Amino acid sequence: MRIVIKVGTSTLAHSTGRLNIRRTEELCKIISDIKNAGHEIILVSSGAIGMGVGKLALAKRPDDIATKQAAAAVGQCELMYTYDKLFSKYNHTVAQILLTGSDFSHEDRHENFNNTLARLLELGVLPIINENDTIATEEIKVGDNDTLSALVAVSARADLLILLSDIDGLFTADPHTDPSATLLSVVEEINDEIMGLGGGSGSSLGTGGMHTKLHAAQICTDNGCDMIIANGSDPKILYAITENDSPKCTLFKGKK
Repeated sequence: MRIVIKVGTSTLAHSTGRLNIRRTEELCKIISDIKNAGHEIILVSSGAIGMGVGKLALAKRPDDIATKQAAAAVGQCELMYTYDKLFSKYNHTVAQILLTGSDFSHEDRHENFNNTLARLLELGVLPIINENDTIATEEIKVGDNDTLSALVAVSARADLLILLSDIDGLFTADPHTDPSATLLSVVEEINDEIMGLGGGSGSSLGTGGMHTKLHAAQICTDNGCDMIIANGSDPKILYAITENDSPKCTLFKGKK
């Protein structure tokens, strides 16, 4: 299978913005093992701004664009250094690709991206993709990595997109406030009722939330790609998903 895995800031970092070392090390080990089993993996990783906030010892995620972009510039270096070091332990070479919305909307740039991505996969490289937050502005940015990962999955003709977040999947109500909320294990169709289950934004360090995940699911399923929302707090969930071992998650079925 060709699998795109999106990792959110809440999975990679503590609330301080500093790297969650134990979880990130386990995540890289498991992704390496899944890749060793024969799957092609593309990693879409959030965390640049969040890690920059921690590295710069800022009190909170910045509100102004200049400081966000400065934090992204600092944090992206830290992020890729960490990935390169961890994946190298398991003999996997990584490559960094930074994108903006215009890399999908501009025909020539989109084709160049697809060609580069395809060649990296042929060479056995693990591409690590993030939005280019250092230069992205309102006019050209994708806006969140849930949507970015869906665009990447469609462009790469992936079989599956896995969104690792801080929640088990899509619930019938907000599980943080409603004890009767139940997890939806399979969503066959994304209709107005399903979209209505999306709430606000996610963690204070991230940009996502259930609404952006449902938007990503719509992009994927409309293009025949399955998508899963799962909890990234235990990276071993990736084994359960790739081995079809009844994972606790929500599967959105692509239109075939």
